[in-house]
Amino acid sequence: MPKMKTSRSAAKRFKVTGTGKLKRNKAYKRHILTKKTTKNKRNLRKPAITDKTNVKNMKKILPYV
Repeated sequence: MPKMKTSRSAAKRFKVTGTGKLKRNKAYKRHILTKKTTKNKRNLRKPAITDKTNVKNMKKILPYV
């Protein structure tokens, strides 16, 4: 069986926590920031945990993480 390839795009976007959960950055922080509140932008800075419905697919494209 050949080695599995890691999706490089996913590897750059996701990190694994100590407990094995996938950490990701939040979306909607790139442009059109003038109409967003300061509180909203501040909350977008914090990382989020990937939803459990997506974890199975993420583990498949990140086999060695």
